[in-house]
Amino acid sequence: MCDKECAFMIVVKSHGEFRQQTRKTILESLEVNNLEVHTSCREGFCGACRTKLNKGSVKYITEPLAYFEDDEILPCCCVATSDIEIELS
Repeated sequence: MCDKECAFMIVVKSHGEFRQQTRKTILESLEVNNLEVHTSCREGFCGACRTKLNKGSVKYITEPLAYFEDDEILPCCCVATSDIEIELS
């Protein structure tokens, strides 16, 4: 496990790869890199940002209340804890 200063690699299938922004959620890192993800609440309540996680692991900084499948994440309220590969809807 790593402290808050780690910057894991985020591979976005069909869109390239970049490092997670330090102290930012995966959603914020995607936005910094001009990748658009549909969002509404930005806090894990609505599930609008559900994204498929192909590889890697994440940690939720806010406990999500929205429903999502085992192979999905809510990038609005999690950070990578390893290099990850995701697919945007």
